[in-house]
Amino acid sequence: MALNQAKWFAPSQATPKPVLKVYNSLTRQKDDFVPIYDNLVKWYNCGPTVYDSSHMGHARNYVTQDILRRIMEDYFGYDVHLVMNITDIDDKIIIRARHQYLIDVLKKENPLLNQELIDMSQGAWEKYFKSKILKSIPIEELEAQPSHTPAQWQYVQARVSDPSWLEGMLQRDEKFSMHVATLETSYSAIESARMTMNVGSSSETDAAILIENSKDPLAMVLDEKLKHTVSDPAIFRALASYWEDSFMADMARLRVKPPTTLTRVTDYVEEIVVFVEKVISNGFAYSGEDGNVWFDKTAFDGSTREGMNHMHEYAKLAPWSKGNKALLAEGEGALTSYSSKKSPEDFALWKSSKPGEPSWPSPWGQGRPGWHIECSVMATDILGEQMDIHSGGIDLLFPHHDNELAQSEAYHNNNQWVNYFLHTGHLHIAGLKMSKSLKNFITIDEMLQNWTPRQVRLSFVSQLWNNRLDWNESLQAEVKARETVIDNFFVQTRALVSEWDAAPTPQNGTWKHTKDERNLTAELYRSQHAFRAALCDSFNTPQALQVILDLISYTNVYLKRGRSSTNIDVVRHVAGWITKMLRMFGLGEGPPTEIGWGTAPASGEDVGADKEVVLMPYLRVLSTFRDDVRRRAMAKVSHSEFLELTDRLRDDGLVPLGVALDDQEDGKALVKLMPPSALIKAREEKKAALAAKAAQKAASKAAAEKQALAKLERGKLSPEEMFKPPNVLEGTYSEWDAKGLPTRDGEGEEMSKAQSKKLAKLWEEQAKRHEAWLEHLKKQESGAQEEA
Repeated sequence: MALNQAKWFAPSQATPKPVLKVYNSLTRQKDDFVPIYDNLVKWYNCGPTVYDSSHMGHARNYVTQDILRRIMEDYFGYDVHLVMNITDIDDKIIIRARHQYLIDVLKKENPLLNQELIDMSQGAWEKYFKSKILKSIPIEELEAQPSHTPAQWQYVQARVSDPSWLEGMLQRDEKFSMHVATLETSYSAIESARMTMNVGSSSETDAAILIENSKDPLAMVLDEKLKHTVSDPAIFRALASYWEDSFMADMARLRVKPPTTLTRVTDYVEEIVVFVEKVISNGFAYSGEDGNVWFDKTAFDGSTREGMNHMHEYAKLAPWSKGNKALLAEGEGALTSYSSKKSPEDFALWKSSKPGEPSWPSPWGQGRPGWHIECSVMATDILGEQMDIHSGGIDLLFPHHDNELAQSEAYHNNNQWVNYFLHTGHLHIAGLKMSKSLKNFITIDEMLQNWTPRQVRLSFVSQLWNNRLDWNESLQAEVKARETVIDNFFVQTRALVSEWDAAPTPQNGTWKHTKDERNLTAELYRSQHAFRAALCDSFNTPQALQVILDLISYTNVYLKRGRSSTNIDVVRHVAGWITKMLRMFGLGEGPPTEIGWGTAPASGEDVGADKEVVLMPYLRVLSTFRDDVRRRAMAKVSHSEFLELTDRLRDDGLVPLGVALDDQEDGKALVKLMPPSALIKAREEKKAALAAKAAQKAASKAAAEKQALAKLERGKLSPEEMFKPPNVLEGTYSEWDAKGLPTRDGEGEEMSKAQSKKLAKLWEEQAKRHEAWLEHLKKQESGAQEEA
């Protein structure tokens, strides 16, 4: 007999699952994220140009991109292939390497201070002043001043303190203030060197100090004269290699995951030449007689090819920047020659190398790659003709990324080389955009003197990734406050869970699942949905973090019901999810733990220390406590002394070891592990508060004693004498009874009944005070005899 299968009802979602949307610079809106190949995400991130210290701008970009990558990999579960390049050949690198080399040679040739070096520095200073400062001052303003250099410098120094004048100069040259500062430093060094030479007391360091403080003017002059002599490729490679290693070390300190694939421009020169040849053959580039190869913007913009559905477009990311000469020139670099360029908007794919520049062979002669071409070639080589994501700082929007798009689509003959462009927002310091070229930057090393890597990352999680970020003290205070909230939550829940796991008995908690537990679990479910919704909303990490903080707040309220009424398993589940999400953001440090973000080993700490080293400090405290207990037990001391011992163990023995004992309502202490410095600080603050309270109490007691003594001293006078002279005016009374109470007034008249009654009352009061005074004297005399 055939059996019928029971009907199954397909489930329906009560709450729809949010869909990931990302803010796409190509559309300037949030678009649904759809990878090209199933779960694989092909991602290219523009890497650094390595010629100086990595700085906060690098941290903002690469830590933020790392957060986004971790969300994609560890939360949404995508298989991310992240490619990042290192620009190790570039105009900035060439200039910096040449300058550094020529300055080093100058130092070797001038081990001692001499007049020729001072004269050279003075000449370089004057040339720098004329080329960097005078060019920014209007001609009519200059003509109104004396023409000799010292007077012009005095004029600039006087005017630079005028904010409106300085603003005008900065509009002409944003580096004006930097140039003035450079000249001031050099001027002081030259004057100091002259004084040293005049008194004839120069040391071995004086020449080096002068050169170092005047290195920018000197490097400019030396480069003009001697750049053609710097021909060794190792000079350029050494500089780039040094700063690449420094950058990678800084990223490791900030917990940035290494890219899946790391590429360098110098390893891709041959591929770049082949790539450029194809762009030329496709009709979108041309070579000049000077050996430069230019991308033909006019030929590309608006053109079509067979099989294409749309026309090529130039400046997809920033169409409003088309023709911006300043941005285009900045993108080409300071060493570019423009003689063979047809249109102002054409950009270099290959540059002819001049004397003093590294070079590689090509069909157009010895040369080197343009800046924009490198990313197109390396991304194409690793990721193919199309990628899902391309990312970088917002300052690369135009012309760098727009030029990348144009030359790549010209090479591949497609309309969309990149599907999603993600640009991180600017970082501002003291309200000003940070810029290495303006020397307005904080190095990562300087930053980590005041911030921990976790705090840096937490500050970026607290801000939208594509918004401007203002780096200031209020941000740091906000981040530290949030970190403290999370720290305290982890300390509390970790201690409760640890205690429960050691002895899961009703005294340490409950298995019950009452209304409060159901509400907490429901709050976790709501938080998990809100967290996903926030991250699906173009990686809204500030909102996601707030969801976590709200859940912590809700859980803390639940924990206030007391340990014996707390279901530790529910708390463990909540704390475990919070731990997982924070670690997903990259906020975890050190080896993973069940709850909390862990603790990175302290500097110089041996994580492999043996048991004796680890345990001995704790065992000594335990042994000392045992010895004290035994001694007092054998001496049969009072119970209070044993309580004092337990307090001493808690406050003096365990605090320096990072162990906190919190007395609970059930009489059993909750054990917590915390940073010793935090516990010591809390202990000292508590001691200070108790000392202040004791001092106040002592002062109050002394005041009370003083007041009591003053009251007692009012009883010194015997009641028999209180109404007699000299205690009253002579003639006030004329007769008294045996007790000293007046019977007649000064005129001999008998005292009235009312007067007598009033005086008798006063007599009785004084009699009591006098009796108290005599008792006080008796006690004092008795105490003195005992001391004797």
